[in-house]
Amino acid sequence: MSARAARQHLAADPVLSHVVRQVGPMTLKPIKDREPYEALVRAIAHQQVHGKAAEAMLNRLIALVPHHPFPPPEAVLALPEGALRGCGFSGAKGAAILDIAQKSAAGWVPTRRAATRLSDAALIERLVALRGVGRWTVEMLLIFTLGRPDILPVDDFGVREGYRVAAGLETQPKPKELAAIGEAWAPYRSAAAWYLWRAADLNKAGRFRVPAAM
Repeated sequence: MSARAARQHLAADPVLSHVVRQVGPMTLKPIKDREPYEALVRAIAHQQVHGKAAEAMLNRLIALVPHHPFPPPEAVLALPEGALRGCGFSGAKGAAILDIAQKSAAGWVPTRRAATRLSDAALIERLVALRGVGRWTVEMLLIFTLGRPDILPVDDFGVREGYRVAAGLETQPKPKELAAIGEAWAPYRSAAAWYLWRAADLNKAGRFRVPAAM
């Protein structure tokens, strides 16, 4: 994705234009060396817990397989019963991680290289079948790991809150409403989401300025 082209495209939008002006250049940079399998396991770890707690659990898991930067699927499947629980993962999270590992070892979760041959829709359809993985999780994978340029996670609270703030609305738009609005942001909807997250952050800090005309 060309950050400059995305910024120019979104700056022409009546709502996003002042967000782009306030935030400045986009700094969204996907993690280029991370495999989808690892991204999904990390996402499961971070569900419904504080980031520090999730990282502590992941670090314990990594310590169990010291000869790899991140435990490969086969190594996770070979762990003794109760190992994931010992890392701090709940029963549900442990079951989800094992399912992701099993599906990765079987080729159902594509490698990063294989994912390049699959469309956004195909990846979403395939990966939401995994235990504990929903559409939002796959969308985060598409944006932050695979660097797909045209993903708008309309179910994300921060994205909808960012649009509410940017448009000067009293309530957040419904997901279907935002999806329709966001069609004008294609083919740079991932960048639009990034700017809307920043708008929500600025507003939370009391630093977002809504133009008087809105």
